[in-house]
Amino acid sequence: MHFRTICLLSVVVMALAADKPIAIVSQSQDISPDGSFYSKWETANGIAVEEEGVLKNRGQKDAEAEEVRGSASWTAPDGTKINLGWLANENGATFQGPHLPTPPPTQPIPVLIQRALDWIAAHPSKDAKNGL
Repeated sequence: MHFRTICLLSVVVMALAADKPIAIVSQSQDISPDGSFYSKWETANGIAVEEEGVLKNRGQKDAEAEEVRGSASWTAPDGTKINLGWLANENGATFQGPHLPTPPPTQPIPVLIQRALDWIAAHPSKDAKNGL
């Protein structure tokens, strides 16, 4: 009984806390017979998205690939303006934006470790020589 009451109250609280729908202030799209497309939209709260896609190497069986390029911008809860760009194709997807994490710079190999690696490369073990 208490479980049902708690579930019902949880649903009511979530429904009351739900955000109001945000209006789409502009939207355009163009879908071409050749498979290419263009889409752009913007909301009343400042979210903007633009995306276009093309079919590369059309008609070449093993070389056909879709490529989609786009961007989005919005304001984060802390007031920071976020700009995100992307490119997706046969090589995968890449994303760009100053807010995205980046890997740390590579560190040089310490001298003693490099000397050991050089020695190992110059003096292979018997097993390595025999292909084991």
